[in-house]
Amino acid sequence: MPLEAATAAVDHRLLVVIPVYDHEQAIAKVVAGVQQAAVPCLLVDDGSRVSCARVLQQLSQQPQVGLLRLEHNQGKGGAMLAGFAHAAALGYSHVLQIDADGQHDTADIPAFIAASQQQPDAVICGIPAYDQSVPKARLYGRYATHVWVWINTLSLHLRDSMCGFRVYPLAPLQQLVASERLGRRMDFDTEVLVRLYWRQVPVEHRLTRVTYPVDGVSHFDVWRDNLRISAMHARLFLGMLCRLPRLLWQRRPGRPR
Repeated sequence: MPLEAATAAVDHRLLVVIPVYDHEQAIAKVVAGVQQAAVPCLLVDDGSRVSCARVLQQLSQQPQVGLLRLEHNQGKGGAMLAGFAHAAALGYSHVLQIDADGQHDTADIPAFIAASQQQPDAVICGIPAYDQSVPKARLYGRYATHVWVWINTLSLHLRDSMCGFRVYPLAPLQQLVASERLGRRMDFDTEVLVRLYWRQVPVEHRLTRVTYPVDGVSHFDVWRDNLRISAMHARLFLGMLCRLPRLLWQRRPGRPR
């Protein structure tokens, strides 16, 4: 269905982008939740199998639901980068990213959009409020990334860089994408947030409920993705060292971010 942004004199034109890879069991519910918020969404089919591609094709027949198919799997980051470019080409100013596996609470979409409208230059980043369904290994494993992010930003401001529920302003994001090569897979969410923070793009936070469905599908590869994330932290650490004088200058007393 057509997803062109409205041409009315409104500065905040938002598109929901959902990267999808073999989540045919959960995606219909996620799309229904987005439709409850009355905002357009783009499904980015990241080279899914035939059964999932068929479901996505059916969903794209609904009003305000678009479909962008990538022939080969590029990873979550690659799918989001394709979605950002598509959104910008259609005239949108902001993208709300939400995962396809049903972990995020779509009822929070209006609150995220309202926060973005109030601060259109900022990234609105989700802070997970987990219930008892969260795997303990995943919960505690996140703290290693939290610590590295605090080191690489010289700040405790970024409270959770791994939550895939967030709103991006497209203008600074596209500038970043044009000048830096970002991770294409599970390293994407953290890297893009740190690099935007380095560029002094404001980051605000909102609590959001996160659940792990019993029959949920995870594409996190323990070995490969942990290696990618480790390599990403190493790249960011070297980048932080190169930016150290500027980061310290930005943190001098009395200077607002």
